[in-house]
Formats: sequence, C-alpha cells, structure tokens
Amino acid sequence: MEDMVFALGDVYSFGIFLLEMFTGKRPIDDMFKDHLNLHNFVKNVLPNRVMEIVDPYMLLEHNTRRWIKGCMLFVLRIGIACSMESPRDRMEMGSVISELHNINNTYLNEGLNQ
Repeated sequence: MEDMVFALGDVYSFGIFLLEMFTGKRPIDDMFKDHLNLHNFVKNVLPNRVMEIVDPYMLLEHNTRRWIKGCMLFVLRIGIACSMESPRDRMEMGSVISELHNINNTYLNEGLNQ
C-alpha cells in the first residue's frame, strides 16, 4: 500500500512538472491565491484558450507551426489528468507513457512534414 501512495504522489508531481514546463508558471507564483492553483489555471482555459497559457518562449521557436496548438492541448491535458486532487482520479503512468508516445508520433511526424 505504501508503494501505491508514493506512486500516486509521483504521478501528481509529474503532472505539475508538465504544467510548469509548458506554461512557464510555478505553483508558487503570486497569481495563485485562494482557490486558484496551477492545476485549475490550466484546466479552466482548456481547450479553447490553450495558446493563451503556453509559455511564450516555446512559441518563438514554433511560431509558424500550426500543430503546436494540438500538441500543447494534449500534453496539458495529461498534466491535468496526473495532477487531480484525488489520487484515485489520477492518470496511471502506463497510460501517460502511451499518450506521450501517441503525441510524439502524431506531432513529430506532422511537424517534420511542414
């Protein structure tokens, strides 16, 4: 049971890491007060406003590639699924790996063909 608790904590940490990496925000940023946290910040804008929260530095390199929006949407959804408050609602790492492979195969191929 203890191993399960650690694994679920690791899933949460991985989810927060994904959200940090692709938004450029940290969970301790001043903007996160009261009930607003990094998880809710991202969750509240998906799917329609995903590009508003993506770290602008990521877009500098990819500004002409249309596929970046779809890729960011899928990656941030994984971050949300991993960082659910309740451990039993979190995505399993096997599914995370599978989804990341799918994203890589879909968007890497699409990006190379542009």
